[in-house]
Amino acid sequence: MRSPVPRSPAVPVASGRFSRFSRFGDVPVLLVAVVWGSSYLAAKGVTTADTVSAVLVLRFAVVLPVLAAVGWRRLRALSGTQWRGAGVLGLVLAGIFLLETYGVVHTSATNAGLIISLTMVFTPLAESRARGVRLPGAFVAAAGLSVLGVALLTQGAGFTAPSGGDLLMLGAAVARTVHVLAMARMESVRGADALSLTTVQLGAAVVVFALVSAVPGTGASPWAAAADFDAGDWARLLYLSVFCTLFAFFVQMWAVRRTSPSRVSLLLGTEPVWAAAVGIALAGDRPGLPGLAGAVLVLVGTGWGRSAADRGRTAAETSDTTAARTAPGAAGAGTAARTAPGAATAAEACDGASPGL
Repeated sequence: MRSPVPRSPAVPVASGRFSRFSRFGDVPVLLVAVVWGSSYLAAKGVTTADTVSAVLVLRFAVVLPVLAAVGWRRLRALSGTQWRGAGVLGLVLAGIFLLETYGVVHTSATNAGLIISLTMVFTPLAESRARGVRLPGAFVAAAGLSVLGVALLTQGAGFTAPSGGDLLMLGAAVARTVHVLAMARMESVRGADALSLTTVQLGAAVVVFALVSAVPGTGASPWAAAADFDAGDWARLLYLSVFCTLFAFFVQMWAVRRTSPSRVSLLLGTEPVWAAAVGIALAGDRPGLPGLAGAVLVLVGTGWGRSAADRGRTAAETSDTTAARTAPGAAGAGTAARTAPGAATAAEACDGASPGL
């Protein structure tokens, strides 16, 4: 499941360097998509309904010291306002992880990975409402296709009410949309670098997980859960910590500085494909014919919707830049708008968010 971070700005690259990246740099980014797709199965294997908050504490207790050590100087440079803003985002992030982890415990890895991908549809929809901008008709059609796909996906065994896990994953997709919009629009976190913002968010989330696990009746404590882990459980937990969080974060940061964020986003957008492939191949998920049709519709709808939203955003940015250049005394305004701290839209922030569980 995901550890959202804001998109880092891309560094312009020469065509030869971009060509070299295209040949070799795509591989680690694609591996991140595979890792994120497999994270739902790994989380399902190590977590039970009684150990959700405990596993989340243990997972990020491994990650936080590394992130804090690497970014210590930048953490110290954060203002008090940025710390508070990142802390608020961390509370939202904690809710996302709790919804996702409880959800994946009560549904299949395939369903979890595909339903959460609806974030790519929900985010532009919510952003358009917030900004009063009409989305292209192609996007609306793609969104409808995705929703129909989820309806079919959750009915693989016949037309019944969706499982509680499916509904929790749907709630997590909505919560992710809120998180992305908040990252893009909160003034308090403007100018904060991705590593520092992620570290503070995860720190706040771990505090929430620890408090939840301390409440009587919410399940095992982290120490009790750790004591019951066998070698396989520890392997899954370390996989989630090292590969699905640390490896994924640093590869994304590395790649987005060497190529276009759109290219990275395109590769990472294959995550639902890998989630479905891993769930069917390794977990034995059998979605049935309606479920398979739904999975195809979700993949087609989210891909089509992402493309339509990107085309609409590009057209809007081109129009804004042209207007800025032709306005009297507005020379350089287009560049300033693009480079101003926090000028990214919510959809751009979503492009740079770390998926996976």
